[in-house]
Amino acid sequence: MEQVKVVVRFLDGRVLKGCTQDFNQARPSFHFHMNTPKNSIDKSMLIEVKDLKAIFFVKTFEGDREYDERKEFIAGDLPQGRKVEVTFVDGEIIQGSTVGYDPHRPGFFLIPVDRRSNNIRIFVVTSSMANFQFL
Repeated sequence: MEQVKVVVRFLDGRVLKGCTQDFNQARPSFHFHMNTPKNSIDKSMLIEVKDLKAIFFVKTFEGDREYDERKEFIAGDLPQGRKVEVTFVDGEIIQGSTVGYDPHRPGFFLIPVDRRSNNIRIFVVTSSMANFQFL
């Protein structure tokens, strides 16, 4: 299985950048490989999904600091799935679209509003939300 770049945000505020090969939304944990310089020791760990706010599947770890990402839907947007807004327990609000929200599951995938975003998709951990609403 191919490694994918992820930014992992924990409920306690920690942020780690690295890769995973075995994330599965139905499993309680996954293996994470820290993004480290090529000549350093591989820092791998098992991450428990229950400890997370979200997993951001990204194009690059650096992003584009010059690009001003759009955070809200505008007229004419044709998202995949239903438009939603998520408010996290830390107060952050993210809009996007989803095809698989079920409040009884551990989480769901959210597609960002802006297709040019560095985030390809976001796995939102259900227990990290303060509020969820369809738009």
